Amino acid sequence: MAEAVLIDLFDLKLNSQKNCHQTLLKTLNAVQYHHATKAKFLCIMCCSNISYERDGEQDNCELETGNGLSALLKEFEIVSCPSMAACLYTIKQKVDERNLSSIKVIVPRHRKALMKAFIDQLFTDVYNFEFEDLQVTLRGGLFKQSIEINIITAQELREIQNEIETFLRSLPALRGELTIITSPLIPDIFVHGFTTRTGGISYIPTLSSFNLFSSSKRRDPKAVVQENLRRLANAAGFNVEKFYRIKTHHSNDIWIMGRKEPDSYDGITTNQRGVTIAALGADCIPIVFADPVKKACGVAHAGWKGTLLGVAMATVNAMIAEYGCSLEDIVVVLGPSVGPCCFTLPRESAEAFHNLHPACVQLFDSPNPYIDIRKATRILLERGGILPRNIQDQNQDLNLCTSCHPDKFFSHVRDGLNFGTQIGFISIRE
Repeated sequence: MAEAVLIDLFDLKLNSQKNCHQTLLKTLNAVQYHHATKAKFLCIMCCSNISYERDGEQDNCELETGNGLSALLKEFEIVSCPSMAACLYTIKQKVDERNLSSIKVIVPRHRKALMKAFIDQLFTDVYNFEFEDLQVTLRGGLFKQSIEINIITAQELREIQNEIETFLRSLPALRGELTIITSPLIPDIFVHGFTTRTGGISYIPTLSSFNLFSSSKRRDPKAVVQENLRRLANAAGFNVEKFYRIKTHHSNDIWIMGRKEPDSYDGITTNQRGVTIAALGADCIPIVFADPVKKACGVAHAGWKGTLLGVAMATVNAMIAEYGCSLEDIVVVLGPSVGPCCFTLPRESAEAFHNLHPACVQLFDSPNPYIDIRKATRILLERGGILPRNIQDQNQDLNLCTSCHPDKFFSHVRDGLNFGTQIGFISIRE
């Protein structure tokens, strides 16, 4: 049984004919009868032309209210917006507020393909949709029913995407202004930075507001993440059309841009101007590398597994091998990550960090020692030949624990599986 029921009346054409009201009344009665006891959310979606009396106030309405319809409408939540994108996004917010995921959509046959196309853009695999035909057929009446259209053309899909993008651009930023942390170690020939969680449009509490990663397990769709990214590109000054994220696998594989892209990798290097590369982070360390002499750069994602596998030095070695970089020229900046105050591992896993250096582990004799992945990364970089002065892992909010600062950063440790993601990014100016 569906947790939420959505009735699509967006294409409704109302008139004063009594049989229109009676047929709509019959349809809504049937929905209310079958779903009211089980569903936690009953909703009607329309295009700013259905209203009803509530608390003594009445909007402009084309319906006569003496036919029982007004009373029945009070059993439903009405979402009335000028566009499909605005309606469905508003409904998604209401569904998410209730933490619902099973949704029945009752939709006219001729609008089913259109509805599915919008849903594909605005929802993720977290949600389970079931579709039912809206049975409202009248002679020249409520809906002009037609044969079901099963295909959305490429042009129609682009129009849907444009409508959604235009709507999302109109939304205000949440939780404050967009903030980018930069490092004085990286010269101005590069565009770089580390994001925080403020200034985006993501509204799910653990993803709010500047989430920069969408997956099938989260409620933020790609369209929302892409709008957040667009705002970042405008603020930082890079081309959003030439943006590449790491495909995290918690390993030490590196993609040298220009070669065949692997299925997964935890580092990227490039010397192409105007191309922005990014490492994800939500407790794991997003690391940025820059060589101003050879004009090359890199990023790496270092969780505890990748740290022990040497992903940071693997990125350095790729820059040396591919672009002729020298160890003494490479600058490395560690972005915000979980601190040793909040990150523990089982004793057997912690032992590898203790063997690397005892300073990387606190309370080693406990069942779950505390681990300092930042210190471990610095030790491995210095052992690999990076100059200590060319490593920045402190100051300017870079060393703040992501788990300890929910106002600034996302955190998997703190927020669980539906966590948001920040990034470290860099590009060579064109």
